[in-house]
Amino acid sequence: MDPSRQTVSAVLDRAAASYIDAEALVDGQVRLTYTELRSAVRTAARALVGMGVRPGDRVALCAPNSYHWVVAALGALHAGAALVPINTRFTAAETLDVLQRSAARVLIVEGEFLGRDRLAELEALSPELPDTVRLPVDWVAAAVELPELVPDQLCDVMFTSGTTGRSKGAMSAHRQSLGVAEAWAACGELTSADRYLIVNPFFHTFGYKAGILACLLTGATMVPQPVFDVVETMRLIERERITVLPGPPTIFQTLLDHPERGSFDLSSLRLAVTGAAVVPVAMIERMQSELSLTVLTAYGLTEAVVATMCRPGDSPETVAHTCGRPMAEFELRLGEQDEVLLRGPNVMLGYLDDPEATAAAIDTDGWLHTGDVGRVDERGYLSITDRLKDMYICGGFNVYPAEIEQALARLPGIAESAVVGVADARLGEVGVAHVVTLPGFELTEDQIIEFCRGRLANYKVPRAVEFHPVLPRNAGGKVLKHLLRKENA
Repeated sequence: MDPSRQTVSAVLDRAAASYIDAEALVDGQVRLTYTELRSAVRTAARALVGMGVRPGDRVALCAPNSYHWVVAALGALHAGAALVPINTRFTAAETLDVLQRSAARVLIVEGEFLGRDRLAELEALSPELPDTVRLPVDWVAAAVELPELVPDQLCDVMFTSGTTGRSKGAMSAHRQSLGVAEAWAACGELTSADRYLIVNPFFHTFGYKAGILACLLTGATMVPQPVFDVVETMRLIERERITVLPGPPTIFQTLLDHPERGSFDLSSLRLAVTGAAVVPVAMIERMQSELSLTVLTAYGLTEAVVATMCRPGDSPETVAHTCGRPMAEFELRLGEQDEVLLRGPNVMLGYLDDPEATAAAIDTDGWLHTGDVGRVDERGYLSITDRLKDMYICGGFNVYPAEIEQALARLPGIAESAVVGVADARLGEVGVAHVVTLPGFELTEDQIIEFCRGRLANYKVPRAVEFHPVLPRNAGGKVLKHLLRKENA
């Protein structure tokens, strides 16, 4: 990309000039062309400037996936602000913490969503909130000029999900957010002919950068879905002729197993991109054979967005067992304890107002220490074996729970699992598998342990199994293993 064009406003200008009357965004009855989207965004931007937003200010946005989110977010960026997306699952206290730490100038918030009035919750918690815009809103443009943006300008502050301790705000410049989005779109061979169902939340980098920004760069059509509902997803695929559907593995497992799948025309689908969890080979093979899909896996984190990705043509085994090879100009190497290290122009600028945490994450040579443990094969393809903090030591051997979870994913009847290490007087630590079974399946502890014995070294085999209706997760969807450890303490 031409460096002078590496701003979101320049990319939207180019999309409106190139694709003009092509559909940019479809949300229920709302259908916006790229020209109309640009006009709506500039109106929102002028309204925000009229409210006092200046270049460098932060605008927080807490709302579900919809055209309102897209217009508000792009409007904030066009006004010169840095966007601060807030997880809609956050409590009022968590939301207030992000607002205060980001020093947000304006808060844009959905009226009611999933039975909660987030603004009322915030007002009950604190009398001092930023200027507030409540969605849905008809933006009224002020008679002001919009600022010129530059590629190194702060684009967004994405707060990590905080599985342990307080979340941190990862900062990216315009050129970085667009750089990873452009690389992701290239790996997925995204074009203006694609229609992209965005189920991944916009408050997450997957929905915002690999979703909205990737579409702006390629002229693809955005079709946001606020909450995953498998029947509605299938309806949208059929009605809107959806071609691209990224999401976590559970979305595709649910879709494949749904009894009504055969009554919907899903033949338009061409690409699925997944990751962030164990991906069974059998599921990928079913997606390829039953849905005629190209399936890719990827690896990323808030501090680097997407760092590695499979490529079209990779085998089901490669897609299931690896996260692909580096993209977006990332260098990859393994450090101490096989920690995954990343370096390149798209590593975050740093954590907001936290130089100590930034220095701990990015060393003096520019390598981002991810905290993930991995291995790299002779082709340069990365496999994530675990989080450093999740590793436990059983009888003197390092055990990485992700390896056990990958084995459990191959046992029919297991929907998902999480393995944690707990104290043991003889061995130091032993594994406990926390399991959720699929509807209609009954498994026993003995069956699961015996299955693992046939596939794993003895020290890796869980010593106990606990069954759950669901696993505890944080607002970002990550399993809260520290809560499972407490159960076993």
